[in-house]
Amino acid sequence: MEEEKIPGAFWLHWLYQTRFGSFILHAFFKRAWFSQLMGWWMNTRVSKKNIRPFAKKYNIDLSLFEKQPEDYRHFNDFFYRKLKPGLRPVCNDPRALVFPCDGRHLGFQTIADTQQFFIKGTAFNLFQLLQSEELAKKFHQGACVISRLAPVDCHRFHFPYDGIAQSTQCINGYLYSVHPLALQQNWKILGENKRWLTLFQSISCGTIALIEIGACCIGSVRETFRPNTLVKKGDEKGYFLFGGSTILTLFEPNCVQLANDLLENTTRGFELYAHMGDQMAQKV
Repeated sequence: MEEEKIPGAFWLHWLYQTRFGSFILHAFFKRAWFSQLMGWWMNTRVSKKNIRPFAKKYNIDLSLFEKQPEDYRHFNDFFYRKLKPGLRPVCNDPRALVFPCDGRHLGFQTIADTQQFFIKGTAFNLFQLLQSEELAKKFHQGACVISRLAPVDCHRFHFPYDGIAQSTQCINGYLYSVHPLALQQNWKILGENKRWLTLFQSISCGTIALIEIGACCIGSVRETFRPNTLVKKGDEKGYFLFGGSTILTLFEPNCVQLANDLLENTTRGFELYAHMGDQMAQKV
C-alpha cells in the first residue's frame, strides 16, 4: 500500500473542489491553448534544467533509462523516455493479455460495474466516449480496464495482445485532469476529454478498443505503430507528451477474464500498480 505523491496536489484540490477554482478551470485550464502553451515550454532547452530536480523530488531512478538527463534535448524528451531493454519482460503465457503501460489500474469485468466505483445509478456513457452507436453496443457488456499514468511514469504505451490495429481516430474534446481527485467530481471527464481511439483485432480475443485520453497539459500523443500490420503483445503503440494521462482498454463480452488481484483491489477502491508486460487478463 502506497500513498501517491501527487505533483500539483494543492492546485488539483483548488481547481476541482472550490467554486473559484472551478471558474478558473473552465475559463483557462481545460482549454487546448493552455496545454499548447505548456507543451511549448516543455519543448524548450531551458526546460531541461528541471529534469534532475523532478527526478529527485519524485524518486525516479535515472539509471533505468537509455539516456541520462544531460543527453535529453528538453523536458518533453525526458518525459517520453525509453527504459533500458529487458526491464519490462512481457508475460509469455499465450493465454495472457498484458497491461499496456506502467501505471495505476482499475478493472471491471463488465462496464456496468463502473457504476459501483464512480457514481451509483449512473451508466458509463459508451456512446459519448466512442462517438458510435455500433461500438457502444459492441462493448457495453464487456470488460474495461482504466490505466492511469502519473507524471513520474514512463509514458510509452503498448499493445496488450497479438493482432492487427486499424488507423487511430482522434476525437476532439477538453483537457481536464484525469487524476482521481478530478474524476471524483466528474467521472464523465473520460468521455469529454480529447482522446485517440484505435480498434484492435486480436488474434483470439475479439475486437479490443484502445483509447488514449488526453488531460490538462497533454493535447498530443504520438502513435508509432504501422496500421494494418501484425503486431505482437508488448510491441510499442505510441507515447504521450508532457503530463499524466489515462488509457482505456475495452473488450467485447465473454472474451477475457480480468486478473483476480486487479478485480479485488478495484472492489476495495484501490488502484493496482503494475508494469507494462504484467498480466492484465486471460482469454476465455
